Amino acid sequence: MEKNKLFYCIILLFACSCGQDQQDKQHASPVLQPADSDTAQAKAVIRYAQGFTIDYYDGYKLVHVLDREGGKTDTLEYLLVERGHAVPSGHPHAQVIPIPVTSIVAMSSTHIGIADFTGVADRIIGLGSLQYVNSPIVRANIKTGKTVQVGMDANLNNELLISMHPGLLMASSNPDASTGQYKVLMRAGIPVVMNAEWLESTPMGKAEWVKLMAAFVNKEAVVNKKFDSVAKAYDDLVQLGSKAKTHPRVIIGMPFKGTWYLPAGDSYMAHFIKDAGGDYKWAGIKGTGSLALSFESAAPEALTADYWMNIGPDNSRQEVASRDTRYTSFKSFKTDRLYNSNKRTNDLGSNDYWESGGVNPHLILEDMISILHPELLPDHTLIYYKQLL
Repeated sequence: MEKNKLFYCIILLFACSCGQDQQDKQHASPVLQPADSDTAQAKAVIRYAQGFTIDYYDGYKLVHVLDREGGKTDTLEYLLVERGHAVPSGHPHAQVIPIPVTSIVAMSSTHIGIADFTGVADRIIGLGSLQYVNSPIVRANIKTGKTVQVGMDANLNNELLISMHPGLLMASSNPDASTGQYKVLMRAGIPVVMNAEWLESTPMGKAEWVKLMAAFVNKEAVVNKKFDSVAKAYDDLVQLGSKAKTHPRVIIGMPFKGTWYLPAGDSYMAHFIKDAGGDYKWAGIKGTGSLALSFESAAPEALTADYWMNIGPDNSRQEVASRDTRYTSFKSFKTDRLYNSNKRTNDLGSNDYWESGGVNPHLILEDMISILHPELLPDHTLIYYKQLL
């Protein structure tokens, strides 16, 4: 009898131990704090983005990001550990990032827009370039010297960055970049996060990268609320665009050194055109990047397309014509249907379309519907786009 009791006690202890292990492996239940709190643990649910995931545990978050640097696809792992908590074991290749992050270096204009949307633009202490900035907060900090230029690519100032030791450096995942350009910084303990939002297949997927930033600064609660409002507005506009009775043909971009880089069919820009009720010739071509076509290959469509949009830096029909007289033969040129996405360009030459536009896809879509189908939004004033006259 005593042996049986001892046996059952051992079994009970083993079961309790296994049960505790299983509980430790489960995601922690989100605890909602005030929306502006840096200790908020509201869980970010990813609905649109395909390039990253966030898992929540007691005292830390596990982030995976798809990186396409150097033409290869890799999955990078990050452990976001709450200050005061131990670093969990079992993730030998993960970068460890103490959170909430209080200082940020942003290597792209889109990262400024993401930080601004999240409410942490004031934490940006470094930029790859000071030239392309729209955020009033960041521009003010540039004037006072709080935000400095750290260089880009081959001109990246590693010594300066190591001396600054930011809590996070957000870089752009670039298929054409050489691998390992941030290894020096990572060895120095500076977390480098690769952002591939531009390779998302939908505008909402691109915008949802704000939730990645939110995870680093514990702003999930406030970002969830703001993002849901954007998603609702975008969905409403998609429904409006679906009511269009016609589907005008759209050509995008402008040739560069003889090559016309057009959005592939799975790109967010191709989805913008579809959602706005437009017709895009290359919508069926797979890929999220660009199609490199010769001028001769794209010209038949460009000659007869109803609208020409996103036409580089040009501000008038005259500027477009001065680049190549063949453009004057385009139907869109003859009918004054040239629209460029550079209305919000400031005195520095920075185009806010690439900054705040990335996190406000509903405003871009509203512009595009107004352009392609003015009867659907008769009272709309263009925000990011302007007609070239």
